[in-house]
Amino acid sequence: MNLELYLKEKKRLVDGFLGEYVSTKKKQKDCPKRLSGAMSYSLMAGGKRIRPILAIAGYEAGGGRSGNIMPVASSLELVHTYSLIHDDLPAMDNDDFRRNKPTAHRVYGEAVAILAGDALLTDAFNIISNSGVSPGKLVRVIRELTKAAGPEGMVGGQTVDIILEGKKAKKKDIVYIHSHKTGALIRGSVRIGAIMAGASPAKLKALTEYGEKIGLAFQIIDDILDIICTKEEMGKSTGSDDAKGKNTYPSTFGLKESEKIAERLVDDSVKALKGFDRKADPLREIAGYILLRRN
Repeated sequence: MNLELYLKEKKRLVDGFLGEYVSTKKKQKDCPKRLSGAMSYSLMAGGKRIRPILAIAGYEAGGGRSGNIMPVASSLELVHTYSLIHDDLPAMDNDDFRRNKPTAHRVYGEAVAILAGDALLTDAFNIISNSGVSPGKLVRVIRELTKAAGPEGMVGGQTVDIILEGKKAKKKDIVYIHSHKTGALIRGSVRIGAIMAGASPAKLKALTEYGEKIGLAFQIIDDILDIICTKEEMGKSTGSDDAKGKNTYPSTFGLKESEKIAERLVDDSVKALKGFDRKADPLREIAGYILLRRN
């Protein structure tokens, strides 16, 4: 399959949905213009839309056939964007650039940036609740997203990352941080797609394993890119992990070993899909793309 074409087409669909969302938000009288402006600025600043696309690909692999995945898949980008806004804040990673643009708090101030993140997170569930999904399936999707993004997932991982900043972490802590602060939402995205498709328990289990492997690999590659790439390539400051004393795979296992670990994870993620037909090819190709990405 042509992965480049697949990613481009799915990104176009997600961007179209998100564009309509921010347009509607700007027209709502009860939403302050500065708030909707900050939400739109961060949400439409660019990005590859990997999490929504993984949900779509998981939906297709799980046997989904109609187009009702788009609102739910796109809501994942709101959650991801909220996390980026908050991660960039002075109290967190204190970054001035994201996707080669000034971060939200640099443009709108810290208070409005925080509130924009809050609004995006909350509105993600509003989008899901209005997606026309059956009540039973809706509950499963919401449960999955709250676990992936909450204290047992992304927020939990970010918390441990901050607590151990500047300290020597144990290897199990490194795995926890990476598999939660980044991996949990990636895993959840794949699972949400499968849940929306009504995938069988066996397929859901296999897709869960796939999501876990590529989720961890994604963050390991991110750590590596922070070392070997330039600011222009990454769209944000590089070398910051080492400067802040963050616990990363390269700082713990070394650069070469981290690369090998990421390669093994990607290989294992593809093996998890051995029982799937060609409908899972996008997931297989995305695994390789994550390993070779440069930003």
